[in-house]
Amino acid sequence: MTIQGKMTEKEFKLEPDCELRFEVEGKKETVDLKLLSGKAEVFGTELAPDKPYTFFSGAKAAVYTWHGCTLKLTGNTEGTYIAKETPMVMYLNTHACLERLRKHADEGLNRGEDTRGPVTMIVGPGDVGKSTLCRILLNYAVRMGRRPIFVDLDVGQGSIAIPGTIGAILVERAASVGEGFSQEAPLVYNFGHLVPLANLTFYNILVSRMAATVQDKMVGNRKVAASGVIINTCGWVKDEGYKSLTHVAQAFEVDVIIVLDQERLYNELVRDIPFIKIVFLPKSGGVVERTPPMRISARDDRIREYYYGLHTKYHPHSFEVKMSHLTIYKIGAPALPDSCMPADMKVDDHMTKLVPVEPGVKLKHHMLAVSLATEPKDLLTSNVAGFICVLDVDDENKMVKVLSPQPKPLPKTILILTEIQFMDSN
Repeated sequence: MTIQGKMTEKEFKLEPDCELRFEVEGKKETVDLKLLSGKAEVFGTELAPDKPYTFFSGAKAAVYTWHGCTLKLTGNTEGTYIAKETPMVMYLNTHACLERLRKHADEGLNRGEDTRGPVTMIVGPGDVGKSTLCRILLNYAVRMGRRPIFVDLDVGQGSIAIPGTIGAILVERAASVGEGFSQEAPLVYNFGHLVPLANLTFYNILVSRMAATVQDKMVGNRKVAASGVIINTCGWVKDEGYKSLTHVAQAFEVDVIIVLDQERLYNELVRDIPFIKIVFLPKSGGVVERTPPMRISARDDRIREYYYGLHTKYHPHSFEVKMSHLTIYKIGAPALPDSCMPADMKVDDHMTKLVPVEPGVKLKHHMLAVSLATEPKDLLTSNVAGFICVLDVDDENKMVKVLSPQPKPLPKTILILTEIQFMDSN
């Protein structure tokens, strides 16, 4: 059933195993969703009866019911329809298989064995619903009393911090319907580019570092160890991207790889990694392909949310810093031709070289990572405290104006220049 045109208030009666899909149109539009009867969920998060849930501009939602329900939408939506064919039963079966592995891990830990829950990696090309499947599986795990770790390696998205980063969070409660998972105390590593190919050597170093840190966390916490890990990956699945996926699988010692929507990738992984369980799942019919302008807009929105909040309003600080107080490095330098390289130097060495950066107008609008490293030698593998954005540069007075989530002064650490740019319009 497709609903044509705009609407202000509409009720929908869903039969069992059906899904209401809708998008919020307009820059300042909001849409309220209310469960009137029955039971329903949004990407694995259960809806409370008679409670309004607000969706903001750009939201793309799918409300699923196992047993049937009645819903009310208030506000203007587009692309609103009820889907009677969904992959949710297959997604639930996948969760059930992972839960069996978690129970097996629990039993092993009770016997004093050195075991752990499933480390699961979700792969596939862009815009097939990898992030959504991660959210569903994490929510189902939490609803079973588990405490899984979510790892996001998609630097183009940066859902845990900002684009250009990889991150991990411990998921202790189901995602908020409107805002996603709570992101208290995330572990974030700065990559500084939007695609792994920009510096694949450095990307793989960060992946290995993240894997080691996550494994340490599992060793130190029995409940987390039994709950396992869910890993989201980039949509780059060919050539070097494929090699990068195999590196992720090796670094995290992955037990299960879920391939969304691409049979070729599934067959290649089955051929090359026969000792890992590979599962093929279809994408949801509700997945929306994003155009390049939509991706750029989503990245800007993610950075804006980092400083100003999404629905809960934050109040960032802007202040000036003396150039002489800034220590800035860039990671990676242009590679020299083989004929110009010293005999003992490899090409990879250039990709991890630390290059000092003099503060100047070229920094304007760039994001700078505030590293927790106090020595340059630790920059490559140290996580970051947060990010500042360069709003303006006064070369004459040697001052830099920055946007920061915290008030001045800046911590006395090293800053890393990234390729990520943001123009603050607030």
